[in-house]
Amino acid sequence: MLCAISGEAPQVPVASRKSGNVFEKRLIEAYIGQNGKDPVTDEELSTDDLVELQTAKIVRPRPPTLTSIPSLLSVFQNEWDALALETFALRQQLTQTRQELSTALYQNDAAIRVVARLSRERDEAREALSRVSAHGISRINGDPMQVDTRGLSSSLIAKVEATQEKLSRTRRKRPIPDGWVSSDALNTFAPVDKSESLSAAATSFALDTQSDSVLIGGRDNTVGVYSVREKTIVQEMNAGPGMVTNVMWVGNRAVASTTTGNVKIFENGLEVASLSGHAGEVTAIALHPSGDILASTGVDKSYIFYDLTSNKMATQVFTDAELTTAAFHPDGHLFAAGGIDAQIKVYDVKNATNAANFESTGPIRAISFSENGTWLASAAKDSTSVSIWDLRKAAVVNALDIASPISALCWDYTGQFLAIAGPSGLTVQHYSKSTKGWSEPLKNAVPSVAVKWGSGGNAIFCLDAEGSITTLASR
Repeated sequence: MLCAISGEAPQVPVASRKSGNVFEKRLIEAYIGQNGKDPVTDEELSTDDLVELQTAKIVRPRPPTLTSIPSLLSVFQNEWDALALETFALRQQLTQTRQELSTALYQNDAAIRVVARLSRERDEAREALSRVSAHGISRINGDPMQVDTRGLSSSLIAKVEATQEKLSRTRRKRPIPDGWVSSDALNTFAPVDKSESLSAAATSFALDTQSDSVLIGGRDNTVGVYSVREKTIVQEMNAGPGMVTNVMWVGNRAVASTTTGNVKIFENGLEVASLSGHAGEVTAIALHPSGDILASTGVDKSYIFYDLTSNKMATQVFTDAELTTAAFHPDGHLFAAGGIDAQIKVYDVKNATNAANFESTGPIRAISFSENGTWLASAAKDSTSVSIWDLRKAAVVNALDIASPISALCWDYTGQFLAIAGPSGLTVQHYSKSTKGWSEPLKNAVPSVAVKWGSGGNAIFCLDAEGSITTLASR
């Protein structure tokens, strides 16, 4: 019994009621679905006319090609040939992939070489340009520096000279103000107040001793004004875009620098100026003693002076390393900037001449000029000691080891006390003119990222990484 369509023994045989022919069920149903007729007699036929036949299961016979040894060998030979062809194709693909990978690696190596050559040419061009001052005159010391051709205006230079003359004339004879904190009083200092967290991931704060207002900024775009008397945030200002890196009071105006290279100036809570010029994060800001010049340093290896009378950039000077800190000499004629190259570069404010370079032990973390006009304190990143530089000798005259990392430095107004803040606590070092020696009147385990002296030195304010301000004073 064979299927009338396939000529083979059906697995599920069915017979037509009309013609009596036997078919494979799946084949005849498919044929009826397409044509609706009997494939043999061409009569009208439906699936209802099919009768399923009951038969024993039939084992299909082997194909003729697999019934003899020669045919089996032929099949094996065909399979082997197919496997060999597939292996050959895979080897061709592997070879092609290796060639493509080799080409890609060669192109990548060539690109790296081109970038290295361009970087070297850029550095050579900057070095050549650094040997020329703003007016095309060769500098005496030849230190790498690129100066904005605008330079300081004559009015700002006059202010710098007048400020220097006025302050330097009286500095040596300036007495210690009445009521200023003494070393004995510092021995009694302890935390007397701690605020709640005022800013997430706080980085900087500034104290207005006249109004007891604290300006605080952190790793967000908000600058807050905290009232020490009311113990609350009384005002908030948006310094975005970017996160706040530093804050400062300039009279009654608030200044904030950001990671986007901007310096924002606020007055009565409103933004009155946005100064830009840095290609990247502003790392530090400093105010000239005249109050009319603001300085900023950045990761773009430059420092900028701004004219605060017009809220415009006055000049920009490029150095040979990323700058991290900034400070003006108390007389206003020198500007110091610390860099990641472990150097403190000191410049003449009027003409940007590199007056001196001080070599430290690592990237500069903090610098602070003493009010005595002759000392500069500095601390390197991860260092546990403070270097005291004598500007006249251009050398370290003392190293103060506090046995813990340092985050910030701050001299008091009299130049006899140096506050040193770090994650392990606060230390105050005292220099006595009479004994010409150093002592440590205060050591307290208040973790700090920044520190400021209060009015008369009778309080010390510390900012921790959580944004809380701790006040230390005599109980």
